[in-house]
Amino acid sequence: MSEQKKAAALISGGLDSMLAAKVVMEQGVHVEGINFFTGFCVEGHTHAIRSKDKAKPKRNNSLWVAEQLGVKLHIIDIIEEYKQVLLNPKHGYGAHMNPCLDCKIFMVNKARQWIVENGFDFIITGEVIGQRPMSQRRQTMPIVARESGADDLLLRPLCALNLPETLPEWKGWVKRDQLYDFSGRSRKPQMALAEKYGFVDYAQPAGGCCFLTDEHYSVKLVDLWKARGRRDYDLDDVMLLKVGRHIRPSPDFKLIIAREEGENRFLQGYRKQFISMEAVSHRGPLTLIDGHPSSEDLDLAARITARYGQGRDAQEVQVKVLDKDQELLLKVKPMTAEEIPEAWHV
Repeated sequence: MSEQKKAAALISGGLDSMLAAKVVMEQGVHVEGINFFTGFCVEGHTHAIRSKDKAKPKRNNSLWVAEQLGVKLHIIDIIEEYKQVLLNPKHGYGAHMNPCLDCKIFMVNKARQWIVENGFDFIITGEVIGQRPMSQRRQTMPIVARESGADDLLLRPLCALNLPETLPEWKGWVKRDQLYDFSGRSRKPQMALAEKYGFVDYAQPAGGCCFLTDEHYSVKLVDLWKARGRRDYDLDDVMLLKVGRHIRPSPDFKLIIAREEGENRFLQGYRKQFISMEAVSHRGPLTLIDGHPSSEDLDLAARITARYGQGRDAQEVQVKVLDKDQELLLKVKPMTAEEIPEAWHV
């Protein structure tokens, strides 16, 4: 009896990667999942924070997919390593700050290292030709395989019939006639296959879960780098860029203002790391100040903070400022919407 082959499937949490793993599992291959944590793909995180998103799933989609498949999932932290991919992408960025092609190459390369270290035989991805404009084109498929070092150990079950035969196919580990020829942006073939397998309530693919594909997030990231004079970030930066209203009245400082109660609670956890302020005479948002404001800047920040609270129409709002163990009470007149230029909104 031949030895059961083992494959590592890149599990993003979307439908494609779930189907790709299932297709190979159906052929008797032992499959385990790998999910690479960059910090930029945490959709459940924002749903958990915002009160308005109460009805949305709070789950980690990659863990949920692994549960549906009944496979073990290895979550691998690559935050530090991934910085070089984001900061210096060989193949450039997509429409925003998304280095999609370099990202795919990097992750497949990490998966290649993982299968060698763990005695697995090949790699599975859910890529479909034409599905994504940057990393999933016919011209880029060979680039991913070659530059990742995976070569023909990389199997894309959903579009394999549109590509040259790979090692798992010609060695008979998987049967090529049981793979698929999906292509293009239509989701109908995947949805039909999901129905066949009995998969329901799967994550919707639009834009994926990567915040780097989001225009507004990308603008805030570039603004952060410009203000600090260096292109770097940590996990707290990644998280805070997803939350709140970001307003920069000056190159020296930025306000992060909670937009609702859920964000207010989340920002409370960062009060010790930033100067914070909130109105005490009226209900209003918590504001964090990132940077080095002067006393005049604090007065301006307090007026902006008051603008977004229930005292916006009052003649005077009392705003408490907390900087480490020092507390200050400012009495300010709230700014009007017209006094806050659009250019200040990051």
